[in-house]
Amino acid sequence: QVQLVESGGGLVQAGGSLRLSCAASGRIFSINSMGWYRQAPGKQRELVAAIISGGSTNYADSVKGRFTISRVNANKTLYLQMNSLKPEDTAVYYCNVVSGWLHYWGQGTQVTVSS
Repeated sequence: QVQLVESGGGLVQAGGSLRLSCAASGRIFSINSMGWYRQAPGKQRELVAAIISGGSTNYADSVKGRFTISRVNANKTLYLQMNSLKPEDTAVYYCNVVSGWLHYWGQGTQVTVSS
């Protein structure tokens, strides 16, 4: 059974940094992409950053230049380095893995940025 476990969220002041981690366990065949999504209260879940199978990356316009996504350990660990955080980055952040038609999600980790 595949499990994704996020960690690293917390409370930080505007301008600060956090690094989120996502540890994947279980067997996942043919990963198409790994990424981070976020959902703020009253808003839809949105893509923050993703790494496609070939290694290319996609970022939401709102985080370009501030966030960096990376993966290590043969796709078992995914990171999101978040710098220059803003109050509007406050949300629950979810790790996501796409394998064929299957989508796997973590339980989410709260990030709160105070002004």
